[in-house]
Amino acid sequence: MNWLLPEYLADALPAEAAQIERLRRSLLDHFRLHGYEHVMPPLMEYLESLLTGTGHDLDLRTFKLVDQLSGRSMGVRADMTPQAARIDAHLLNRPGVTRLCYCGSILHTLPANVSVSREPLQIGAELYGYAGGAADLEIMRLMATAFAHVGLPLARIDLAHAGIFEALVTAAGLPESQESQLLAFLRDKDEPALAEALAGVASPWREALAALPRLYGGAEVIERAAAVLPALPAIEEALSRLRYVLQQAPELPFSIDLADLRGYHYHNGIVFAAYCPNYPAAIALGGRYDGAGEVFGRARPATGFSLDLREVARLAPRRVGNKAILAPHAGTDAGLAAEIVRLRAAGEIVVELLPGETNCEAPACDRKLVAVGGQWLIEAILED
Repeated sequence: MNWLLPEYLADALPAEAAQIERLRRSLLDHFRLHGYEHVMPPLMEYLESLLTGTGHDLDLRTFKLVDQLSGRSMGVRADMTPQAARIDAHLLNRPGVTRLCYCGSILHTLPANVSVSREPLQIGAELYGYAGGAADLEIMRLMATAFAHVGLPLARIDLAHAGIFEALVTAAGLPESQESQLLAFLRDKDEPALAEALAGVASPWREALAALPRLYGGAEVIERAAAVLPALPAIEEALSRLRYVLQQAPELPFSIDLADLRGYHYHNGIVFAAYCPNYPAAIALGGRYDGAGEVFGRARPATGFSLDLREVARLAPRRVGNKAILAPHAGTDAGLAAEIVRLRAAGEIVVELLPGETNCEAPACDRKLVAVGGQWLIEAILED
C-alpha cells in the first residue's frame, strides 16, 4: 500500500488547501499592515544554527541528516523562530526595531499531541530590538487581532514569566538535573511529585517552588505571588512586567499561570499561550527570548508568537462564496474566449470544458455560460 503516508502526516485536499491558503494570505497581509516584513528561511540548515540556544526540547523534535556536500550535520527546521533571529542578527543587521513575519512548513519527529500533524504549517511574527514591555504588548495584541481577523475567538491568554522559576532555582543552588525534573513536574502540575522532589531543598525556596502550581487565575494572582514568593529583584521585576501587561491591555482575556513554562530553556521573559473555546490545547504560543541572536553576532531583545495554520484553518469559519461558472470549450470562438478572460479577471472561477467533455466533477459549478442572441450570458444551473 504505497499510497499510505507515515503516521501524523496528511495531504491537504482541495477544500482544506483553499482554506489554508486563504488564511495564509489574509494573515500575512494583516501582519504587513502592522509593519511586519515577510521573510522565507530555508527548510534545512546546519544543525548548530537551528538548535544553538533553543534548549533540549527542540533538539528532540528535530529531524537530523548529513549534508552530502559538506559532510556536516543538518536539521529540518522544527521551528522558524531561530531562523528569524538569525536573519535579524546576521543578515539584516539593522540598528533599530525590526519586525518580521513568516509562514512555512516545519517538521517534528513526534506530534505535539495525538490530534495534530507532524508537519505543522507555522505562521508567526517576531519583534527585535526593543526590550520594554510595549513590545510584548504589541506582539500579544497582534496575535489577538489575527484571531479576530480570521473570525476565531480567544477564550483566554495565559501569562507567565520564565524569570520567576529561574530566579528560584538559581537562588536555591539547584543542579541542572534537578532543575529539569522540577520543571517537568511544574508543567504537569504534579504537586505530590513536586513536593517529593523538593524534600531536600532549603527554605524559603522549597515553599516558593511548591507554590507555583497554585499561582493561577485572574489578575489577583500577581499580588498573591508577591506575598508568597521571596523578594528577589528578578521576581519583583517579573511581577512588575506582568502587572504592566494586565494594566495596559484590559481588553484582552488574560489569565495568570506561573507554572506554565513551556519553552523555558529558550524563553527568558514573559511567555503566553492562547486558547480557543472548545479546543483543549494552546492554539498559539509566544514570549520573550532576548539574546537568541548572540550566536549569530548580535544579542538583541526579541519577542514573538507563532501558531499552526493547519489547526487554525480547521477551526476557523469557512467563507461562503460563489461557486464556479461552467463554460463550453471556446475553440476558435473569440467572443467566448474574451468573456472567459473577462470573468476570470473579475475574480470568478471559470471552468472551460475540454472538447467532448459534458460536465465538470470539481470544482462545483452553480452557473453556466450560454449563448443568447449572439451574446454570452450567465445562467443558473438548476438542480435536477
